[in-house]
Formats: sequence, C-alpha cells, structure tokens
Amino acid sequence: MARDDERGAGPVGGDGPVGGREPVTELDARYSAPGAAPTPWPEARALLAAAEISWLSTVRPDGRPHVTPLLTVWLDDALHFTTGPHERKAHNLTANAHCVLTTGGNALLTGLDLVVEGIARLVRDDAELRRIADAFEAKYSAAWHFDVADGTLRHEGVTSVAYRVAPVTAFGFRKGEYAQTRWRFAPARA
Repeated sequence: MARDDERGAGPVGGDGPVGGREPVTELDARYSAPGAAPTPWPEARALLAAAEISWLSTVRPDGRPHVTPLLTVWLDDALHFTTGPHERKAHNLTANAHCVLTTGGNALLTGLDLVVEGIARLVRDDAELRRIADAFEAKYSAAWHFDVADGTLRHEGVTSVAYRVAPVTAFGFRKGEYAQTRWRFAPARA
C-alpha cells in the first residue's frame, strides 16, 4: 500500500526502513547556556527508544487540542504507537495527521526533554505490524503481546491500529546546562 497525502492518516505499506535519515542539527543559542553544544541526534534517538511513556498531541476536528499519554516504540527511524480505531486520537488523526509526541521528565535541573513533530501514518501491512508488535513485546514484556490480523493488532480481544510518526522536526531541551537543539529531517521516502 502507498502512503496517503499529508491531510489524512493514510495507510503505510511494507516499504521497510526509512534508511538512516540523519537530521540537520542546530543549537539555538538564545535559549542555551554560554558555550553549550547541541545534543547529538543519536543521544536523542536513544532516549526516544528507551522512553516508557510519551505524550501525543493532536487537534480535534473543531480545532481544540487533545493530549494523551501512551506507549511508543522506535523502529525504522520512527516512533510507533497503538490506539483503538474509535478513540479520540484516531478520529483526530483521520482529520489532521499532523501531531507532536513528547517525552522527558518533570525535573528542572536535570534531563533532556524531547519534542517530535511529524505526520501520523496508519500502518496496515501485516508484516510491518508484526515487527511493531514484536517491538512492543520486546520493550514492554509479554503483557503487551499483540496478534496481527487484517491490518490490525489484537490484544485480549481488543482491536487496535498502529501509527508511525517519522520526525519532520524535533527539539531537545537539555536542563541544567541548558541547551536547546533543533533537528530538521529531510522528507521521508514515499
């Protein structure tokens, strides 16, 4: 299956890995300590992969914001998450696939907060869904086992769908020795 346009959360097929998309990295000196260095993307990517909880921000069809915590996995240069096909976030992404995923901590003086802006793509290819399901189980344990059938994920009788969000732009906010980094990515392959 081919990817849909940017307007909707169209399906993504089994087109495999994006292939090592390395971003342009920029330090914003206005919001960084003197002498600060930009955070390397591999460090941020490792934190995205390890994060147990992320927050998804979407926009309701009437323009009001919606934010919800969820589990994510990093696979093929993108974040992936699941949801029920009739949940608020799924409806929001159908109307407007642009979204933001955030993770980090609530400490003021330590840590690195991350913000990933991208376009959510609905994953329907069973082979790709099996890889996503395997990644969830590897990260979160057998309690997060999904069966795959007909372009959906199934867990204890509940059907879910999976979304893939490849970064378009990401931000890192290092605390303590403050450094604000922006990563800009080339467009993903279609």
